[in-house]
Amino acid sequence: MQKNKIHIWHFSDTHGFADLLKVPKDIDIMIFSGDCSNVRDPYNNESEVRAFIDWYAAQKSTYKIFVAGNHDTSIEKGLVKVRDFTNNGIIYLENDFVIIEDLKIWGSPFSPTFGDWSFMRSRDKMDKLWKHIPEDTDILVTHSPAKSILDLSYTRDGKLEFCGCSSLMKHVQRVVPKLHCFGHIHCVRNIKNAGTMKVANLDTIFSNGSIVTDNKFGILTSHGNTFEL
Repeated sequence: MQKNKIHIWHFSDTHGFADLLKVPKDIDIMIFSGDCSNVRDPYNNESEVRAFIDWYAAQKSTYKIFVAGNHDTSIEKGLVKVRDFTNNGIIYLENDFVIIEDLKIWGSPFSPTFGDWSFMRSRDKMDKLWKHIPEDTDILVTHSPAKSILDLSYTRDGKLEFCGCSSLMKHVQRVVPKLHCFGHIHCVRNIKNAGTMKVANLDTIFSNGSIVTDNKFGILTSHGNTFEL
């Protein structure tokens, strides 16, 4: 007997504007991949994260996944705790996995160091983290994109650069998940990073769920991406 398909909605980088999203109906698993908040100071950041938790808890879905991002400073600081998510029916993943409807979902908030934010490691230390991604992962959720995958942006001196993690790409090729969900790199100027893509000789679907454009916060570029697995 054929199994029913699982309907998934992936979104990311709401930065305080989740209430502007057009949330799809009849979703089995909602996946959020980081940066629900915006301000750097963790004590001011806390109210933004808690507002997102309230919003997320109110959405209609059987399962809700949350992976933090570099802007979610109050989570790394411990002002917002794992129980604040679980008590609201949200599954919090930090370098760990959960199995839902026979799908193994592994999530991590870390991204390569850029500025003074949270959940960051130097690029030469990222490989030690990604080695822990299980071989049988079906859905990989990271805040960081893999290198050269919907990650094109400008450096501080105005040069174009693929900002993702090359080590992560190596481990995506090792694991070959059905779906890799991430955010972190928004749309910028004339560059559209939000959306999905595939690459040659790899069955993985890549999804950048970021909903904002740099320097245009408050106007949504995207409303996330939906999938059937």
